[in-house]
Amino acid sequence: MKILHIISSGGMYGAEAVILNLSRSLNEAQHHSMLGVFSNSTNLNLELHNAATNAGVESHLIECNGQIDRAVPNRIRELVRQTGADIIHAHGYKADVYVYLALRNSAIPMVSTCHNWLKQNRTVSLYGAVDRLVLRNYTAVVAVSDQVKRTLLSSGVYKEKIHKVVNGIDLRPYDKAVPSLRTNSNGKHMATVGWVGRLSHEKGPDLFIRAAAQTLAYLPETKFILVGDGPDRASLESLIDELNIRSSVSLAGRREDMPSVYASFDIAVLSSRQEGLPMAVLEGMASSRPWIATAVGDVPTVIHDDVTGLLVRPNDVDSLSTALISLLQNVEKQQRVQSSHQNGN
Repeated sequence: MKILHIISSGGMYGAEAVILNLSRSLNEAQHHSMLGVFSNSTNLNLELHNAATNAGVESHLIECNGQIDRAVPNRIRELVRQTGADIIHAHGYKADVYVYLALRNSAIPMVSTCHNWLKQNRTVSLYGAVDRLVLRNYTAVVAVSDQVKRTLLSSGVYKEKIHKVVNGIDLRPYDKAVPSLRTNSNGKHMATVGWVGRLSHEKGPDLFIRAAAQTLAYLPETKFILVGDGPDRASLESLIDELNIRSSVSLAGRREDMPSVYASFDIAVLSSRQEGLPMAVLEGMASSRPWIATAVGDVPTVIHDDVTGLLVRPNDVDSLSTALISLLQNVEKQQRVQSSHQNGN
């Protein structure tokens, strides 16, 4: 079967990782998974296209000029004809809408995966509302979490069309990965707390940095590393300087060696204000890292408080720093949590 995934990508983040992993798995299963990545004139973001090409996954660019390009539906129809795709799998509101406009009169099945809807501002909320309206006409809609499924149901998408499929990863790259970001002082290992994600408000990197500042008042030799990139990078750099913690907190940017990055952390943190089921949590658990995470979205379905990690309230810096101090000072608890991952709890 030929499956064409279509996405307007903002960079190499969770949804992109899902698509790439899914394509590899489909191709290993003797299907033919292909990508159609929007080439946006205002912001190209071709990381997924390049990563797919490097991984041997067929990928095509879909030219898109400006916020609304009336020629895009024709370009999608031509790509579908050219590739002979049997199923179109859209990801994200922009792809959902354009695929619908392109194929609404076609017999080709349209599937969408809804990773999440952000509520950053009125415009983004409006995009989400339009997306959910369009999704009523799709053959099937995949929800990555119960929260997303509830939103779809309340938006009028028929229950029979909705399929909850949680995110997954290929565990093989995380087996016996060698640390690449270890921090040492005079030959002594320094505890390293890591954060991975898009540097944007909904992911809460600012909360992580503020919690780091509070933690450093008690454990000054701890190192904090944020891995990823995004629109809030400049403001986060300013926050680090404002809190006078530059020597202990660093932004490592986007990395290509994520299994080795996770292996470098003594503790991994998720400080998101809003989530479905983030890839970072799955990757960190595959690396057997002890987790501290905000109890948002479907995170509590995989991180069980005081068993496979610690759960804290979202938007609560004090709660996050208290959990950090508690876990950093209790190596036995860190090891117990890691053992729970390895035993499949």
